[in-house]
Amino acid sequence: MLSLAGIEHVYLACGATDMRKSIDGLAALVSQVFHLDPFAPSLFVFCDRRCDKLKILYWDMNGFWLLYRRLERGRFKWPKSSDAGTLTIDRRQLQWLLHGLELEQSKVHRAVSARVVV
Repeated sequence: MLSLAGIEHVYLACGATDMRKSIDGLAALVSQVFHLDPFAPSLFVFCDRRCDKLKILYWDMNGFWLLYRRLERGRFKWPKSSDAGTLTIDRRQLQWLLHGLELEQSKVHRAVSARVVV
């Protein structure tokens, strides 16, 4: 069963990725181009040129997961700049992205931290 509880980072591969790449091709991109460890407890997210397909690569104990999402209508709000290489986002931003929203939401409630008043 897929469990994302131990995910430490979510990396977006900025720009377009060839969606014909399989697990091995995407893992090679992560390792050789982005200089990251594909076996780390992280999600590596890739998008096609039309911004209507995503692939997510994830290592889980003894094998890779490759998740694929295709939108029937609309486009993902994907970062266009390929200069950045990767962009690190949090899991909440990933949910926004998967639902077709911008990575930065101006009306979102900010995280509240507990304060002890003495």
